[in-house]
Amino acid sequence: MKKRILYSMLIAASTMVGFASCDSFLEENPRDQITEEQAYKNSTLIYLNTVASLYTQVGGSSGGAGLQGTDRGIYDLNTFTTDEAMLPTRGGDWYDGGLWQNLFHHAWGTKNDLLKGSWDYLYKVIAQTNASLDKLNSILKEDPNNKVIPPYIAEVRAFRAMYYYYLLDMFARVPIVTSSKVELKDVEQSERSAVFNFVKKELEETVEQLSDAHSNLSGEYYGRMTKPVAYLLLAKIALNSEIYADDNWTDGTKIDGKTIKFTVDGEEKNAWEATIAYCDKITALGYKLEPKFASNFSTTNENSVENIFTIPMDRNLYKNEFYYLIRSRHYSHAKAYGQGGWNGASATKEAIDAFGYNTAAQDPRFDLTYYAGKIEGPAGIIKLDDGTELEYLPSEIALDLTKKTAEKTAGARMKKYELDAAATNDGKLQNNDIVIFRYADVLLMKSEAKVRNGGNGNAELNEVRGRAGASQDMVATLDNLLNERLREFAWEGLRRQDLVRFGKFTRAYTDRPQLENESNGFTTVFPIHEDVLSLNTKLTQNFGY
Repeated sequence: MKKRILYSMLIAASTMVGFASCDSFLEENPRDQITEEQAYKNSTLIYLNTVASLYTQVGGSSGGAGLQGTDRGIYDLNTFTTDEAMLPTRGGDWYDGGLWQNLFHHAWGTKNDLLKGSWDYLYKVIAQTNASLDKLNSILKEDPNNKVIPPYIAEVRAFRAMYYYYLLDMFARVPIVTSSKVELKDVEQSERSAVFNFVKKELEETVEQLSDAHSNLSGEYYGRMTKPVAYLLLAKIALNSEIYADDNWTDGTKIDGKTIKFTVDGEEKNAWEATIAYCDKITALGYKLEPKFASNFSTTNENSVENIFTIPMDRNLYKNEFYYLIRSRHYSHAKAYGQGGWNGASATKEAIDAFGYNTAAQDPRFDLTYYAGKIEGPAGIIKLDDGTELEYLPSEIALDLTKKTAEKTAGARMKKYELDAAATNDGKLQNNDIVIFRYADVLLMKSEAKVRNGGNGNAELNEVRGRAGASQDMVATLDNLLNERLREFAWEGLRRQDLVRFGKFTRAYTDRPQLENESNGFTTVFPIHEDVLSLNTKLTQNFGY
């Protein structure tokens, strides 16, 4: 019932006054279902058309849309460019003009459709938030004593900050646009440190005005920007501040996180101390690890005590889609459940090695994260069309499997989200909410910040490992933490950021040689698509492209 309440509100919002992308990423295109006066005549309608309408954009149903869930967008740029996963070419499948191989090799170029789609999506939503803020501020100006509007303004500003966080992380040097009245020709490009400071300031100024609610739980704040989500974003930017404060990531110099200052509760702290403080604030709001790792990804995961920010999913109510399971599993695997299968995404050799696959020390999370070996279906071992048993072969993975014996079956496949047997639309409309942030990340961020600040992070690291059933005697070193983050967060879209922060993104690994000049770090930031540059000559290309 609570899901239905939110659904009804979002549907109402989508059928009233809304804003969509037009010829540029800054233009708004009102859909004139009702008059503006009607759309904002009471507090409920104001909320629906300035706040609730924004949340319809967090997920998606088409390529490039949404923070997660769909394909050819933000998730793919943060996953298939790393040592975590690949989309190997399988004969005539998954070559796509070299798209996926080029992503894995970091040879994405400046005309890559995924880059353009992600940039357009992020700025489309920012344009919508700016339109909402302009409207909310105009209402408040007319009625300064209105007590309803300021919390809405804080929520929308924090929501917008989250979208700038993604732009900061992926593209670094981007325009900061805070009003829907700004014309394209007037947009200036900001250096990465300025974008970092903008995101930081927006979150710092709004976080205390947000609700304490756990937004992953069904109810009034389900799927919304709340205080714990904002605290997590602040912890993220603090932990990554050495990267985000650096305006030239190719010059061989590095900023020391101990010199980067945050003010938390009136006390000045360095980046690592601030990370710890924000993590502690999240803990104080009542989050903890789920007793069972898999519960965070189940078909009933809206009840998780660990998930902090999710994209609401309901096979009967929402349009948001989840492509990742069908993109990974073999055709016969999918057919056994009456769903779709694209036989693609697989774990890399580095990933299965990090899990200790097929060794005495195999991590307990391997079997919860991947399908490997012979695959059981609802009617026993699944059979291929020729009658042989379906068996995934993790160790046979390669970027190009064409004409190899295991062309169609090589690679450990995505299992992390519970398969919803009742999912519709080939399995893309499922009940499992899509996890963006969860408390295990808080613990591992805190552990890492302690280590970077010269302290001991063993307790937090081993708390995460203990929940998984792994040994609890691991020493928190940076190398151990990076590997642990792969084991804990595989398939969650965090790997690129982790590798960049640890200085490992540009290294060579299996099937990925280092590009010429890549040792200077230029690929740690994506290029700005040439089409974007052509629309505004004030924008310049990122270093190295």
